[in-house]
Amino acid sequence: MNISFWYQSLEKPFFAPPAEVFGIVWSILYPIIFISFGYVFYLILKDRIPSKVSIPFIVNLVANFSFSPIQFGLQNNILAMIDILIVFGSLIWAMKVIWKYSRGVAIAQIPYLLWVGFAMILQISITWLNFK
Repeated sequence: MNISFWYQSLEKPFFAPPAEVFGIVWSILYPIIFISFGYVFYLILKDRIPSKVSIPFIVNLVANFSFSPIQFGLQNNILAMIDILIVFGSLIWAMKVIWKYSRGVAIAQIPYLLWVGFAMILQISITWLNFK
């Protein structure tokens, strides 16, 4: 089944934005993520912060980049919902862990956190509305 058709055929909540919004938002968020997460890994490589600080950032990146293949490749709303919960939880974890070393990095994640919170509610709603 065509991925676009599959997603368009899903029942969505009234607050689901048009598809174009996702591209716009991610084109703003990915540079923020790249720079701030890159800075964290730079600090780790320079031994300025413990390497264990990288764990929630790695979990977040893996879960974030896994979402589209799960949602659109596997076309599995339940796994996509679990994945977005991991993205959200690992981001909160990352913000908490980095706060004592770089408040700027933690604060830079606020737009990402807000968007992922919205995306999580959207995905939970889509999963619920299309549960069969």
